[in-house]
Amino acid sequence: MIKIDLTKEKYSFDELVELVSFLTSEHGCPWDKVQTHNSIRGNMLEEANEAVEAIDSGDMDNLKKELGDVLLQSVLHSDIAKRAGEFDIGDVISSLCKKIINRHTHVFGSDKAYSAEEAMEFWKKAKKEGK
Repeated sequence: MIKIDLTKEKYSFDELVELVSFLTSEHGCPWDKVQTHNSIRGNMLEEANEAVEAIDSGDMDNLKKELGDVLLQSVLHSDIAKRAGEFDIGDVISSLCKKIINRHTHVFGSDKAYSAEEAMEFWKKAKKEGK
């Protein structure tokens, strides 16, 4: 059974992960538990596009909702991978943090950037070297 309060006003990231995990469990939602990376591939694109539309319109309430939908896609894909023994959300977060650190050589390394343009050049260089 799910261990989080279903009536809260605010939830944590860990509670989101637990909620998705419950939905894809044997006691969860019949639709959620049969999804695959391929079956929800289009959802990722749709939600990202809707987030961009909210940015373009300047609608912050809608952006908040659409960013939640994009986050849900990331958590759901991570849950699918976890059930397949491939990776979990912790691996996704670790990979992202390492990428951020490695690409910010002007913040966490010896490079020095004094403008946004210089920072972007170091970012591009680090990205190219990381490929």
